[in-house]
Amino acid sequence: MDSRAFFAAGSLAVMAAASSAPVAARDAFTDDLASRTQALALLQTLNADLLSHPSATLTLERWCGDHALAGDATIVAHRVKGQDKPLPAADRQTLGIGPDEPVRYRRVQLTCGEHVLSEADNWYVPSRLTPEMNQALDTTDQPFGKVVQPLHFRRQTISADLLWTPLPKGWEMGAPLPANHAGPLSIPHDVLRHRAVLYTGTNQPFSLVVETYTAEVLAFGKR
Repeated sequence: MDSRAFFAAGSLAVMAAASSAPVAARDAFTDDLASRTQALALLQTLNADLLSHPSATLTLERWCGDHALAGDATIVAHRVKGQDKPLPAADRQTLGIGPDEPVRYRRVQLTCGEHVLSEADNWYVPSRLTPEMNQALDTTDQPFGKVVQPLHFRRQTISADLLWTPLPKGWEMGAPLPANHAGPLSIPHDVLRHRAVLYTGTNQPFSLVVETYTAEVLAFGKR
């Protein structure tokens, strides 16, 4: 078995184990082919998990618990205040609203323990939420997904992009592989980005969210 087949098989094994019990005493990812393959498999696993569930918050909470990122695997939303981004005009059509419909903006960092796992820009239509939901979003740091859970919402992903690929495109088909180097693997701050629309149980769009996932989703290290 050549090295590509070996590491492809290893990547499948890592993906299968990604939701298993947390493993203690992991080491930091190193700049070698084995670590890069593990990191890629883990990012693909997280991406698939996010794409198959409506709430990114609850998905990150499971990820945090499965990988022992904190003693208390609870996602906390820290609002970033003092910023405001108007909803792009083209996205009003995405949400099915006219030019004068009020839209609110909320930026949060979703953390697990000390790890900032994602940073989210969220535009939502307050008239499509209950007064209690709007009050919670205005006055607390509760994650958006948890606040609007009673809407029985579904999520439609518009785009899902890996912002960092540990292995080059086409590596499995013979593209040159990175050389091994001593020391830690350099992972950029932003590794994955999703853009999605949330719909109520009656199929009414009410929120546009852009979520950027950080290198902290891999903070538990390699096997």
